Amino acid sequence: MYIHSDKYKCSECEKCFRGKRDLSRHRQIHSGEKPFGCSVCGKRFTRADSLTVHSRIHSGDKPCKCSLCDKSFSASGHLRYHERCIHSNVRPHSCSYCGKQFATVTDMKCHVRVHIGAKSYSCRHCSEEFIWHHQLKEHLLKSHNEGTWFTCHICQKKFIFKSKLKRHIQRHEGVKSYVATNVQNDSVQHVN
Repeated sequence: MYIHSDKYKCSECEKCFRGKRDLSRHRQIHSGEKPFGCSVCGKRFTRADSLTVHSRIHSGDKPCKCSLCDKSFSASGHLRYHERCIHSNVRPHSCSYCGKQFATVTDMKCHVRVHIGAKSYSCRHCSEEFIWHHQLKEHLLKSHNEGTWFTCHICQKKFIFKSKLKRHIQRHEGVKSYVATNVQNDSVQHVN
């Protein structure tokens, strides 16, 4: 009822919450406050549970396994999302602007931003605003040197997102598969 009554409504983005604690935690997104820090890499988080999930990157721990495909995840929320989006064809949430269907309300709400141009993410250093969180992250890194670059150990190319670096490194590994060594001549041949 509180969600619908606007009792706990964010003054920045007008999102509503069940209780005071949920609203307070949400407000940290807008304020940039990140009280929880990783002892390994120094990355900071707004929530303790986010730090717990992050720490699994360093430990390699993925305790949540999908019963359908045996894929492992570091958080139960990631597993639920995987099961809903990958193993289910159910897309109950539709965009009221274009009719596109989504497995989760969150995905649908993110999509709607494209239509309405809502810029929920603001830079704390300048007046720039962004529709997507990854746009803000990129802006902070490029314009204000805030954040961490991910650097390829092979060619030193820098990336804003770890996932992009991972994909880039796979391309390097793919290039290696096209080179074969001729043991008899000790020469390198390029395989077409």
